[in-house]
Amino acid sequence: MKVLITGAKGQLGRGLIATAPSTVDLHPVTRDDCDLADASAIAALIQQVAPDLVINAAAYTAVDKAERDEDAARAINAGAVAALVAAHRGKLVHVSTDFVFDGTSSRAYRPDDSRNPISVYGRSKAEGEDCLRDSDLLVRTAWAYTAGGANFVRTMLRLMAEKPALNVVADQIGAPTWAPGLARTLWRLVAKDANGTFHHSDAGVASWYDFAVAIQEESLALGLLDNAIPIAPVPTSAYSTPAARPAFSLLDCSKTRALLDDGHTHWRTNLRTMLQEEAAHV
Repeated sequence: MKVLITGAKGQLGRGLIATAPSTVDLHPVTRDDCDLADASAIAALIQQVAPDLVINAAAYTAVDKAERDEDAARAINAGAVAALVAAHRGKLVHVSTDFVFDGTSSRAYRPDDSRNPISVYGRSKAEGEDCLRDSDLLVRTAWAYTAGGANFVRTMLRLMAEKPALNVVADQIGAPTWAPGLARTLWRLVAKDANGTFHHSDAGVASWYDFAVAIQEESLALGLLDNAIPIAPVPTSAYSTPAARPAFSLLDCSKTRALLDDGHTHWRTNLRTMLQEEAAHV
């Protein structure tokens, strides 16, 4: 099976390449290979590669920047999806986000729950979802990170090494997602010929504050940090950001787990694995 992967240099793209089945003929594509804001370039790429399957792991993810750069966010998060659907007759696997929800739910969001994005980023991702066909596969995820990537974990490691103390938001609730774990789930869903909407994040629940505390504890144990610093929980209102964030965006992944018949790895276990990879390259 010939598979074209967009966003090949991103966190998920690298995970997809690393975990791909040996039977897959991979065609990774980066922004240098194709401008995803250009529908004609996408059409030419699809014609040239003629893939059996396209996995769209590319996205405009600068949540705050999107508030002042809506055209660019919509071009990648919605326009590129429409162009991929128009150019590719086979299945498209598309990755979306918890930010399509408004965060007012009292339980984890199910794949068929109503969406109500509260930011430009969230709206652009919802528009991308609306471009998909019934035969396509949509997987929403949240709080993604991986070793060597630009993400919350590595930002915290840097700040914990530089700062005497940190304040971290404690009233935004969700669950982290280790990108290689998400990649494996995508490949397994593809093997099942799944279509429709699914969710994937790591097991458990956390605030950004909980996540930061765990990062420090695990990093100290691995020798990635020399000293502990105070970490204080603060409300979202303590920070003024251009984009609103959902206060509660936990994803219900039970549909995915039932189809794949696998256990659900807790986010702290995957965090430890990622930090071990970071430690190996220090």
